[in-house]
Amino acid sequence: MYSFKNDYSEGAHPRILNKIVETNLIQQPGYGEDEYSAQAKEVLRKKISNTEAVIYFLSGGTQTNLIVIASLLRPHEAVISAKTGHIYANETGSIEATGHRVITIETADGRLTPVAIAEVLKEYSLRPHVVKPKMVYISNSTEIGTVYRKSELRELFEFCQSQDLYLFLDGARLGNALTAQDNDLTLPDVSAYTDIFYIGGTKNGALLGEAVVFNKAFWAEDFDYILKQRGALLAKGRLLGIQFLELFKDDLYFQLAKHANSMAMKVADAIKTEGYSFLTRPVSNQIFPILPQELIDRLSRKYDFYIWQPVDAKQSAIRLITSWATDEEQVDRFIDDLKQR
Repeated sequence: MYSFKNDYSEGAHPRILNKIVETNLIQQPGYGEDEYSAQAKEVLRKKISNTEAVIYFLSGGTQTNLIVIASLLRPHEAVISAKTGHIYANETGSIEATGHRVITIETADGRLTPVAIAEVLKEYSLRPHVVKPKMVYISNSTEIGTVYRKSELRELFEFCQSQDLYLFLDGARLGNALTAQDNDLTLPDVSAYTDIFYIGGTKNGALLGEAVVFNKAFWAEDFDYILKQRGALLAKGRLLGIQFLELFKDDLYFQLAKHANSMAMKVADAIKTEGYSFLTRPVSNQIFPILPQELIDRLSRKYDFYIWQPVDAKQSAIRLITSWATDEEQVDRFIDDLKQR
């Protein structure tokens, strides 16, 4: 049974494992004060072209979303998200558990627009009887595989600034977004057109870890206190710093994301050739083909994947995800099995 269910079924890229072994017995300060974390932060500041940025390393995406949002919002403030957004659909109510409401917007493609956000602001304007929208949460790539273009992110950021809203970008799959078909965003663009974002390592070759970037230092005031209070300040913070240093000392991070995307596009092209359609246009490492139930049943005997949603009585959309380590031979086998009638 080969898995196309997620992009973290494998462990870590061998270079990361080798670097951890190589540095294993070198003593370092704890809690992210080690030399590897310091070097990784300097490398990332250069990559994003922002010397002012304050960077922290956390262990995972849900933890990152929860702590960033809880650190910035006051008790009466809420966060706006697409209904498909990870903080609403896949984090067990973690944001609500901190006392902050998640206000959702129905979208066709998982992306938010200023027009849609403006409607939310209008709906939540009866002060002080409703929560106050204060943050906009987006992800790139989105939970349904779509990506933001530069003009869209810039427009969203400028709108948020005009409405005194924070813009927070979940970058769990940022590598896949920045190497996707039709993408015109760069890491410096992401830094320029968000308030806070993070660079995901867990889903792109690291054992675990996300790098949170506060694009202005004042957004990060007292964030270290909050990390510690919520149990996210690792004593062996070196393990996170080493991984990001290795991923970004050259283009390994983007090479791994490109591989994941190319494997997904190979599958998508075969699916198109067979005459099937998609829930959203395939551009990154998550694709959502609409297939007959009979074919889904047959493929599921050999491959693991999510059945995303029914389309009609005879068809459903499934989610296929490829990773930095997806074996092309397995992709070819999947395509051969797909073609069998």
